Amino acid sequence: MFKLGKKNKALQNDTKLYAPVTGQLIALENVSDPVFAQKIMGDGYAIEPSDSKIVSPVAGEVTVMQHHAIGFKRADGLEVLLHLGIDTVSLNGAPFKINVSVGEIVEAGESLGQADWEQVEAAGLDKTTMVIITNTADKLSDLSLKTADVPVTAGDVVGEATSK
Repeated sequence: MFKLGKKNKALQNDTKLYAPVTGQLIALENVSDPVFAQKIMGDGYAIEPSDSKIVSPVAGEVTVMQHHAIGFKRADGLEVLLHLGIDTVSLNGAPFKINVSVGEIVEAGESLGQADWEQVEAAGLDKTTMVIITNTADKLSDLSLKTADVPVTAGDVVGEATSK
């Protein structure tokens, strides 16, 4: 649980999930990486990005910061991982310019930075971006998502997740 200041009081009850990038919403089961597709890391959704802007998929505290992956903890205890591309850890952060750090409280839809997707594609990697609830088994009560295969804009509501 993070401390709620004036700016953060509204974040406490935000159970919505947002598009972290502009692109095509796809079902997690259709992601090319079996670890994500089989929901081994948890349930969630994915987007095939078409724009460089990256925003927060949830309101919460930044708990993990790697160039290709950012972890968040919502006020209700759900832990959410934003994973930018598949196997992009091998690029040592080069395509990603992230402007948040561990301990910061972010609002849903708040700018996190930019991605150079052309650099990802030039490396022969998949730019599919996943949002995973990593403590699905322990904390997730209900997950409802928009129908897959629809266009979304960064910051759009794509669903809702409630904790146990």
